[in-house]
Amino acid sequence: MHGIAPRGEARSILIVDEDDELVLTIGGLLRRAGYSVTEAHSGQAAVEVARNEVPELVLLGVALPDGSGFEIYRELRDALGSALRVIFMSRGEGGPNDEVAALLLGADDYLTKPFFPDVLLARVRRLADPTESRSVEPPGLTRRELEILSLLVEGRREPEIARDLYISPRTVAKHIEHILGKLGVHSRAQAVALAVRHGVVPERAGGVVAEGD
Repeated sequence: MHGIAPRGEARSILIVDEDDELVLTIGGLLRRAGYSVTEAHSGQAAVEVARNEVPELVLLGVALPDGSGFEIYRELRDALGSALRVIFMSRGEGGPNDEVAALLLGADDYLTKPFFPDVLLARVRRLADPTESRSVEPPGLTRRELEILSLLVEGRREPEIARDLYISPRTVAKHIEHILGKLGVHSRAQAVALAVRHGVVPERAGGVVAEGD
């Protein structure tokens, strides 16, 4: 089996989606940005392509002609290992639950269509840039921020957190803003998923905050 491309080589990206026009548009954008791009229009075609030439990053549609992108994600991870980076793309039919499911499965990012080209490129560069470290650095959260992050993992909302910690909702919101910045994520759902996956805080019983993300 091939491995992930060594540092210094052109980044190889696989695009998988049911929308042929979108696949062609994203492919052209990424090629102009200097990436090597492979395209697939179904889940099983993506698995075959990836096994023959392992990509650095996969842009994977949640809805595919032959099934769920979540199922194909598991096949890709089983076949290629955890070093493979994956960004899910969705029209947002499943709402926040799809994003939470994708991130808790272990995906690296999630985009809702339509998205701006610059946003897509920024997300791709963050994951595929050869200068980026693969390790997760300690986020440098304060004790209070860790408390709040732990409560988010439990599924608490801002008013509940404010009540439990005897602080104002505005202060809670400010702490959450700092947490997102330190973790390098864009939503509370992403912060919770990263915290659980990398042991920043222990996973506890309860839901995941998705409302308002």
